[in-house]
Amino acid sequence: MPSYDSSRARLRLADRHVAVLGHLADGETPPDELAEALGELQQVGLVGEEGELSPLLKDLVVTFADPMVMVQVEVTGEHGAVSHGIVIGQDAVVVHDGWPGREESEYVSAEPSMLLWELARLVNLRTGETVEPPVERVETTMGVLDAAFVALGETPGVEIAEGAELARKAVAEAGGPAEPALSLFADLVAALNCTWRVTTVWGGRQDGEPATSLRALAVWDCGPLGYWVREQPEEPILPGQVTPDSPLHLARATAAEVWERLTDLLPDSEDLLDAPGGFTPAS
Repeated sequence: MPSYDSSRARLRLADRHVAVLGHLADGETPPDELAEALGELQQVGLVGEEGELSPLLKDLVVTFADPMVMVQVEVTGEHGAVSHGIVIGQDAVVVHDGWPGREESEYVSAEPSMLLWELARLVNLRTGETVEPPVERVETTMGVLDAAFVALGETPGVEIAEGAELARKAVAEAGGPAEPALSLFADLVAALNCTWRVTTVWGGRQDGEPATSLRALAVWDCGPLGYWVREQPEEPILPGQVTPDSPLHLARATAAEVWERLTDLLPDSEDLLDAPGGFTPAS
């Protein structure tokens, strides 16, 4: 069910509610399969009886109607994959936060100058003390990772140390890397808080012609063992592209280095097609 907080201009909407708003903003009647969603929006007062849109929806509707940059964030943890994102328009920035097991996401406007801070918040980027690894890079295969996950899945709820030992045995049997990378990889899998990937898409140019531009970053958040950038398989990953034999390459990165990589995902004004010249991400 949609809802809103007028004091902070926060909205809770499912994808089907956003689809209804898109039709109404274009002056169209939503199709029959969205009738229930339309009724829910009318029930809470976000849409009038004749399809009028509440002023609370202005930033969202205008930004989604003509986005300059779309930032997609997928975080996978204990509760599965949760989607978040940022939509950057000509005059406003709208951030949406998902929640595990919930249909609705929270939509709120953000100051453009706070764009990078919002992106860092969506992936829970944080500083703190971490363990210095014996190596800064681990190279193995996706099949070895699958073997480690299977071993941990067979004994749920174990402590990190016990989980690392289970993973270490599975990695060795699956033909994982040589020591010390083998033990480190097992420790990383056992300590894994979540993985996340960020993809930015915008209209740019290639060889002088309009073209869709894309940048992406994938990271493992391994808690006390820090952040590890997944260089292979390289994003974006297409369905069926990854097999057990596909290489898996992880490179250690500090929180400051991850911040810089997030900054690099965002286009500058000159990268944008027909940009107004005012978009410069904060650094």
